[in-house]
Amino acid sequence: MTTPFHYEPGAATGPVPPPECPAHGLGIGPGGLRRFYGPEAEQDPHGLYDKLRAEHGSVAPVLLHGDVPAWLVLGHSENLHMTRTPSQFSRDSRRWRALQDGSVAPDHPLAPIFTWQPICVFADGATHERQRGAVTDSLNRIDTRGVRRHVNRYSNRLVNDFCREGRADLVSGFAERLPMMVMCAILGMPEEYNDRMVQAARDMTRGTATAVQSNAYVLAALSRLVERRRREPADDFATWLVEHPADMNDQEVAEHLRLILIASYEATTNLIANVLRMVLTDPRFRARLSGGHMTVPEAVEQTLWDEPPFTAVFGRWAVGDTELGGQRIKAGDAMIVGIAPANTDPVVRPDLNANMEGNRAHLAFSGGPHECPGQDIGRAIADVGVDALLLRLPDLELAVDESELTWVGNIMGRHLTQLPAEFASRPPQDDREPPSMGKPNPARQDWEVQSAVRHTAPIPVRASVPSEPAGTAPTGATVAADGSAAAPGEATGLIPQQRRPAAPARMWRVVTRWWNGH
Repeated sequence: MTTPFHYEPGAATGPVPPPECPAHGLGIGPGGLRRFYGPEAEQDPHGLYDKLRAEHGSVAPVLLHGDVPAWLVLGHSENLHMTRTPSQFSRDSRRWRALQDGSVAPDHPLAPIFTWQPICVFADGATHERQRGAVTDSLNRIDTRGVRRHVNRYSNRLVNDFCREGRADLVSGFAERLPMMVMCAILGMPEEYNDRMVQAARDMTRGTATAVQSNAYVLAALSRLVERRRREPADDFATWLVEHPADMNDQEVAEHLRLILIASYEATTNLIANVLRMVLTDPRFRARLSGGHMTVPEAVEQTLWDEPPFTAVFGRWAVGDTELGGQRIKAGDAMIVGIAPANTDPVVRPDLNANMEGNRAHLAFSGGPHECPGQDIGRAIADVGVDALLLRLPDLELAVDESELTWVGNIMGRHLTQLPAEFASRPPQDDREPPSMGKPNPARQDWEVQSAVRHTAPIPVRASVPSEPAGTAPTGATVAADGSAAAPGEATGLIPQQRRPAAPARMWRVVTRWWNGH
């Protein structure tokens, strides 16, 4: 068992490399601890995980921005224990000793991530249950089929923007835009969707000098939405949260909307980009996908193991002195959920080339009581978005050598900067305004993709009934679930008339002809 941090802010006991020392380029900070930020962490995170695992085991001391110490949890089982035991590892960032002693300033680059807010992410116990209950109840009101129709139409709308060009950057032109379009519609603020919102959402989690300003921009837009929904309720997520019996105040609602928007956006953007990169750079992956040996949802699940959208989540804070992975943790120590290193832990995944498509034991959405409640929405956006793109542009090819692809990294993730692709030029397709997120859906159109990831309740079918005996619905009418007739084109909320008569109708026609001697 090793000792706790031998380096505390302002009181290093180990050697501090001078500026010209090569150790600076290797990400070594005061006390000889490795930095969890900077060039090495951004360019080769998996190499850093391997070094930390070899040096410290399943729990390793690291340095955050400003060389503030924290513990990075590398082991799969250790991460599960930490996320499932809030009595030992709390989500309340006010416990952090670095905040209490002033080592971390309010304008720290990671402030948008760790600054305490009155939301479920920073709460435990009864408060967490009340706030998260409001979120999950509101998420359950979302019409998942409607979301898929939104994704389909928005995907086709984005493809229409570049399909004539024969070339596109699938990160900036598709992966970064689709999730924000869909999430703004779900929340009830489609008018706020613009380039500035996309840029702010990407910036505020990267630990940049402008992260605080980007956070303020997003929160201001959401606060305007909450005020409007107090006055003018609508059929959207913001209204459901405002009207929930949990009786959250305006600040609580706005902060939860920010949490859902940014977490869903960032995770889904990275997930879409990572899946598309695999399609364009791994011939075996693409062959299995195009050959029907792997569905798009299975491809998404494999990517969640290999390239999770969030590589780490900061953080948890030790409630008291404890032990984890052979390390002595002090009360108030900061902990980092190591999602990517946990997914490659040799204990649970000795062969990194093994097929993991049907296995959801990964930690891509964290675990325990704070596991991401909106993960199915993110999966739906990625599933249908990727499927729709590949349906429209099946001849996509990478336009540059794979070695030219670059990433921007931070404490939470590794973001592909560009994914240039080429394809045959083709004309745009028609797209129409999608239905409401919270109401029954109109009929599915022929060009829509429905890549379901979970079973849903069957919808009553209305079928064409040609040439029936007297007393039945006329030819071309539709029949509701209760047997009553509906006029052609009447909105009954059921699926549309089929291209061919239903099997019973065809059988009835054959029997009638035989009876009449034809």
